[in-house]
Amino acid sequence: MNGYLKISEVSEKWGIKERRINTLCLEGRIEGAVKFGNTWAIPENAEKPKDERVKSGKYIKQKENVEDDK
Repeated sequence: MNGYLKISEVSEKWGIKERRINTLCLEGRIEGAVKFGNTWAIPENAEKPKDERVKSGKYIKQKENVEDDK
């Protein structure tokens, strides 16, 4: 399909795993991604979404400490 890439191609382009891209598509975080059967088609010009996952408990602990100081 012209103008679209497969998950494997986007994975190589963005440097993240195919499974993560699939999850981003399912969550609707990649604008313009369309599912055809069991395959996602991602626009060539789609931008990599910001990684909003919390990677450690430090963020949660810091947030609690800020609220305690009030």
